[in-house]
Amino acid sequence: MAAPVDDMFSRCVDPAKASNCVEARFIDKVKGKGLFAKRPFKKGDTIFIEQPLVSSQFLWNALYKYRACEYCLRALETAEENARRLSGRAALSLPHPELCKVRPDRHQACPHCQVMYCSAECRQAAWEQHHRLLCIGSSHHDPDHPLNKLQDAWRSVHYPPETSSIMIMARMVATIKQAQDKERWQRLFSHFCSRTANEEEEIVHKLLGEKFQGQLSLLRNLFTTALYEDRLSQWFTPEGFRSLFSLVGTNGQGIGTSSLSQWVHACDALELPSQQREQLDALIDQLYKDIDKETGDFLNCEGSGLFLLQSSCNHSCVPNAEASFPDNNFLLHLSALSDISPGEEICISYLDGCQRERSRHSRHKILRENYLFVCSCQKCMSQMDDADMTSEEEEEEEEAEGETEGDDMEDEMTDV
Repeated sequence: MAAPVDDMFSRCVDPAKASNCVEARFIDKVKGKGLFAKRPFKKGDTIFIEQPLVSSQFLWNALYKYRACEYCLRALETAEENARRLSGRAALSLPHPELCKVRPDRHQACPHCQVMYCSAECRQAAWEQHHRLLCIGSSHHDPDHPLNKLQDAWRSVHYPPETSSIMIMARMVATIKQAQDKERWQRLFSHFCSRTANEEEEIVHKLLGEKFQGQLSLLRNLFTTALYEDRLSQWFTPEGFRSLFSLVGTNGQGIGTSSLSQWVHACDALELPSQQREQLDALIDQLYKDIDKETGDFLNCEGSGLFLLQSSCNHSCVPNAEASFPDNNFLLHLSALSDISPGEEICISYLDGCQRERSRHSRHKILRENYLFVCSCQKCMSQMDDADMTSEEEEEEEEAEGETEGDDMEDEMTDV
């Protein structure tokens, strides 16, 4: 009989293969654990594919008509529907509709609360894991329902660009409450780091600072009213809630899905006569210009999830691996950005491409506030003597943050 697969690999699509390719091991008290290659990988290789323990679409993203499966976050709009909405061109017709993989005929709603799923399989999986507890039936439009009040309060605290969701925490609680093997699920969630501060570096997570204390107290009270469970009583105490909050904030991996993006990639792969290729490329270029004018940067269904094995990856400003979601759902593909040797640490970047090009000072500010550490990667060490200058982009962001958040959000999201 085969030995049981380690918890860390239990959500991989192929746990046995993943466990033969990588290992998670403790490094030191500063970095904690890390992920290391057990065999060589070539640039472009898929290292593993993993499903999250829990995931959720961002609340503002859902409010502004970005329709995603309530379980796997697969985009529910067809590429043409998506393009029409984002560009404001209601009569737009996209060529090659057969390249769109969205299947509206397979979509199913929860018969009680009407949230949508991409398939009967996802609806059943959600019901069995957490939705049986979180389904609010006919109260989905009732502003006084505890879960609706919790979500509204979260939106008032966390405006776009979103990085997390209170519903990740809600689904963690609901998953354990519904589970037959509650101890197993508690053990799985315990693998994630949940410290609220880095005492050695005197860093506190940006959402746990003094100016957010009143909002945190409100969120905890609403969270307790909606979801309290004796078995998880420590999560509902002030310090336990802060730890849970930090766990989701520091470990959550962003997930982006888009039927339009998937259609564009499929179009790029088409072998066409040169004239047809030029016409198709021109149509796509114009479409993105129209979208940029109408909508701006808000293109994808966006959410986040907790991935057990991927969470072992430490950060580097020069990563050798990256996470992506090519299946247009919550399945994370970790791929090599360069050749990786056996024994080499596999690092991703917690910063996006633009953020990685900022000054060392700017990069450190983002990492300190969101992930509670000071980066000592090769790039940062080579820039140690650089002046502590703030990047122009960050200065612009700080000026924008000084304006009313609600007004900014209104301008960016209108008519999306």
